Amino acid sequence: MNSLGRIFRISIFGESHGPGVGVVIDGCPAGIPLVVDDFLPDIARRKPGARGTTPRQEADLPIIQSGVFQQHTTGSPITIWFENQNIRSADYEKQRDVPRPGHADFVARVKYGGYEDYRGGGHFSGRLTLPLVAAGVIAKKILQSGDSPVDIQARILEIGGETDLDKGLEKAIAAKDSIGGIVECTATGLPIGLGEPFFDSVESLLAHAVFSIPAVKGIEFGAGFRAARMFGSEHNDALIDTLGKTATNHAGGVVGGITNGNPLIFRVVVKPTSSTPKTQHTLNLRTGEIEPFQVKGRHDLCIALRVPVVLEAVTAIVLADLMLIAQQRPTRYPGV
Repeated sequence: MNSLGRIFRISIFGESHGPGVGVVIDGCPAGIPLVVDDFLPDIARRKPGARGTTPRQEADLPIIQSGVFQQHTTGSPITIWFENQNIRSADYEKQRDVPRPGHADFVARVKYGGYEDYRGGGHFSGRLTLPLVAAGVIAKKILQSGDSPVDIQARILEIGGETDLDKGLEKAIAAKDSIGGIVECTATGLPIGLGEPFFDSVESLLAHAVFSIPAVKGIEFGAGFRAARMFGSEHNDALIDTLGKTATNHAGGVVGGITNGNPLIFRVVVKPTSSTPKTQHTLNLRTGEIEPFQVKGRHDLCIALRVPVVLEAVTAIVLADLMLIAQQRPTRYPGV
């Protein structure tokens, strides 16, 4: 549904063109220093403004409504709210009967019987990544508070198949179309032992969270799909010390679903923005005819440009939850 996590548990709410969007965070430990300014650097990284991003501008100032007192978390649920101010809903009212290709318009209409908020994608909108980023800021603080701080960094590897990002954007501009990309995320400082075999493996939990980011269509860990072309002796990571360090890291820092102390490394595929300026064809639900269609409104040329900070956020949310789970139970029976 709209919640994620076992101990550090988040629930997101709101719609793109509704009053606002927000997040409720339960299970956050008490005593973590937290002020509005802590959120601003990551929020700024998610904001549009760079070449290839939407011209829609929002203040995106977090309003902390609960769970923080005297600039520290209290241990009770934290509610953070962001107002929507720069709204142009008329762009969407005109296309009610014409589902946009690549969007959730049609499936949402069928699933919710026409009661869904269709403006700007409603609850399906990338606007909902803003509360994810806010929750990620708090999760990062949890990960930084231990004896061995965990650092998470994401970066764009390529756009439109080009490692020169400007060249990739130029391809989209020349084609008057949108374009996709690949983003890599690395987490260092993780202890050995986070995660479980099978359904609660680190890969399973991260993939679950990562696919909550709109436009993500694929994920690979370590060597990823290259492993299909490798020999086992080549892919295996040989131990070189008692701390778990390995000579290579083809596993991406996870073996048997459990962190092995090496850097956690994974990459995600971000599809081209579905809202493209190029004329397409779709079904008019009112007339039953296929007709030419062009998306109106304000949209990103390449949504991958805004994904890195969101990817860091969901990664931090999952890892913070795993850290809190690990702290609640021993890894072995007492006396063993």
